[in-house]
Amino acid sequence: MNTEYVLEFRHVTKVFPGVVALKDVTFGIRPGTVHVIMGENGAGKSTLMKIISGDHEMSGGQMLLNGEPVAFKCPDDAKKHNIVMIYQELQYVPMFTVEQFLMMGREPEGRIRGFLDWKKLKETARTILEDEGLSYDPVTKLSDLSVSDIQLLEITRAISSEARIIIMDEPTSALTQAETDRLFENIRKLKSRGITIIYISHKMDEIFRIGDYISVLRDGTHIETRAAGEYTIASLIRQMVGREVSDIYPKEEFPLGEKIFEVKNICTRYTAVKDVSFYVKQREIVGIAGLMGAGRTELVSALFGLDAIDSGEIWIDGRKVKIRTVADALRYGLMMVSEDRRKLGIVGKRSVRENMALANLNAYTRLGMLNQKKEQEDVAGMVKKLNVKTPDLTMAVGNLSGGNQQKVVLGKWLLSKPKILILDDPTRGIDVGSKHEIYKLMVEMARSGISIIMTSSELPELMGMCDRIYTMYGGHFNGELMRKEFSQEHIMTFISGGR
Repeated sequence: MNTEYVLEFRHVTKVFPGVVALKDVTFGIRPGTVHVIMGENGAGKSTLMKIISGDHEMSGGQMLLNGEPVAFKCPDDAKKHNIVMIYQELQYVPMFTVEQFLMMGREPEGRIRGFLDWKKLKETARTILEDEGLSYDPVTKLSDLSVSDIQLLEITRAISSEARIIIMDEPTSALTQAETDRLFENIRKLKSRGITIIYISHKMDEIFRIGDYISVLRDGTHIETRAAGEYTIASLIRQMVGREVSDIYPKEEFPLGEKIFEVKNICTRYTAVKDVSFYVKQREIVGIAGLMGAGRTELVSALFGLDAIDSGEIWIDGRKVKIRTVADALRYGLMMVSEDRRKLGIVGKRSVRENMALANLNAYTRLGMLNQKKEQEDVAGMVKKLNVKTPDLTMAVGNLSGGNQQKVVLGKWLLSKPKILILDDPTRGIDVGSKHEIYKLMVEMARSGISIIMTSSELPELMGMCDRIYTMYGGHFNGELMRKEFSQEHIMTFISGGR
């Protein structure tokens, strides 16, 4: 019996209709380590994780747990073997309280069969919070918490279980730096107790900070597994994408046009945004930098008509306009790619063709009849231009990888020919290869005359792609930096409230 590995894959294959997601994957994961799984979106990472966690069954091959063959038919099977997965897309019930969420799936039964022991549930939940140093009120509803709060609680719920293997899929995508530091400290504690962490992230700094081993997948096959210290960022990217990526940020500078978009003294409901003013010129890429809770997403959501504006002015092409709804924004050529593509970007059960054409149906209809040929031609052309990896245009978007879903969202708005495009954290949760393709597309859009407003949780991304950056703190803009003034230290000072 080979007990070198806590988990081992031997010639694992997974086939979906029309797609080979995994092909002959063979490697092992050592106990008590952080094993990072790397690869572009569509490489097979999520499929492999879903096989481990019981969401998918293998089409062929073998998975061994502590040297013994296992095959899980559902997530409960995996949990019985002490394997827990924390998904990138949060799994929670908004009306649950913190204590209910922490104890979900393991609620203590009372003396009377079928009734909960609420006293024990509350005591156990409070102990979990205290052990992790968290100050949440146990009776607070999840609907009243931020995404980062819920993600931190989901991680805490997994840590507090009897899990021996914890899979973390992009666990820091909605966490602040302080929360990320706390997570990494928890991971180190788990390692010291012999617990194994399987970790997926597209943030290179995290991988080398926390990882012991790295396995690279590409196009559904296992490329190699090595100690993390044997890689550099450049060599890891090369293995992931199968080619050299010489310049991650392909920024070009163009002669800028006149002011095309201007905001004056905008304030939003509940004072999330307070007295914000800024402008964007034609062909300019303008960044908005701010920590979690600074008001970045609230600002761009209000500009796009998703949230209410209490006061202030919006000017487009030198004209004062009113944007009360998304329809108003679209009418003026203002469009937005949301940070939450599943909630506000795609219709998961609908096809690639339907999703891409959705915002531009007026161009494909006449007298109530849909010109399917024209729609098909335009969508096919955009899929080719954006290099969307899909078997065909009828594939449900929800079955595509995160990076390809994001390309579909971008394609939807490009077909509508925007003047101003808001990109709210556009590369969150996607791989370096897909990021590079989106950056190239941004450059192409700017060259063609589109103005771009971009928020991002990654400062190197803003510095690499923007002409100017506004810094945001506590709902206010507190700084404006030209490209020659960019530095991480300078930006961090502003977004942390300094000057």
